[in-house]
Amino acid sequence: MKPVIAITMGDPAGVGPEIILKALSSKKIRRLCRPVVLGDEKLLYRIAERLNLSLPPKGGIINLSTLDIGRLKPGQPTKETASAMLAYIKEAARMAKKGGCDAVVTAPINKKAAQMAGFRFPGHTEFLAHLTDAKDFSMMLAGKTLKVILVTIHEPIKKIPKLITEEKVFRTIKMTDESFKKYFGVKKPAIAVCGLNPHAGEGGLFGEEEKNIITPAIKRARRAGIDARGPLPPDTVFFRAVKRKDFDCVVCMYHDQGLIPLKLLHFEDGVNITLGLPIIRTSVDHGTAYDIAWKGIASPKSMIAAIEMAVEMARNKVRVK
Repeated sequence: MKPVIAITMGDPAGVGPEIILKALSSKKIRRLCRPVVLGDEKLLYRIAERLNLSLPPKGGIINLSTLDIGRLKPGQPTKETASAMLAYIKEAARMAKKGGCDAVVTAPINKKAAQMAGFRFPGHTEFLAHLTDAKDFSMMLAGKTLKVILVTIHEPIKKIPKLITEEKVFRTIKMTDESFKKYFGVKKPAIAVCGLNPHAGEGGLFGEEEKNIITPAIKRARRAGIDARGPLPPDTVFFRAVKRKDFDCVVCMYHDQGLIPLKLLHFEDGVNITLGLPIIRTSVDHGTAYDIAWKGIASPKSMIAAIEMAVEMARNKVRVK
């Protein structure tokens, strides 16, 4: 059976509708899964006609909004579009929790625009965690050659040292281990753990977070049977992960530590995955791109990769049941 993948349309004023239509025109995607778009049917028809794109197959759209197409303009979100983008996410979470789909793939939203509809969450991920009652979750960014998991996400650099605790590092390592076994078919994941400071602290010369926080968390993980290694110098760990294939993934202490190498390798086809949810959720690794919305030039590569990753995770999850 092909897995059912619920795809949220994202911000109607952004590139979401366009990249979804482009991705679903791929024969490979249609072979892999049964996609269902949660969005606005009239808008999808309008953009398909405007850009000469094919529509999803019959029954492939669940209409959840009635946007005023005559007034809606690309790159110009409104309270109406904000309410719509949140409605798509809510329905996707409901479907996934009830077993109506095997995985959720989300097109990008704009957090500031969403606030027009009362959105009060730091981001898309936190909103989905709220909708699925998830208390502990992590962000993973992935491509074919590199996968990184973040201990902290969108935080000012000056706050990072105080936010990294032994418990938080341990939980991130544990969640990574569980997720790779459950969703990626890796029986014993080799998990590299970055240090926070240059040279992983150099024995305390450049900082003591490695000695006092990260190392105890790794030792705790290893006692639990997890193949966690480190703390490793951030300036060499990615070479070992990508070139030598020493590790299945890299746990990073903060956003840019993981995202700079990830985007260097997977700028167009990176996938954002939320670990720790009771549902499978993948997403594109880019924003709404208002400046190029509805112009026919947005790349669907990240959306295609997100759908493929969701299918892989759904199939692996079935195997381990």
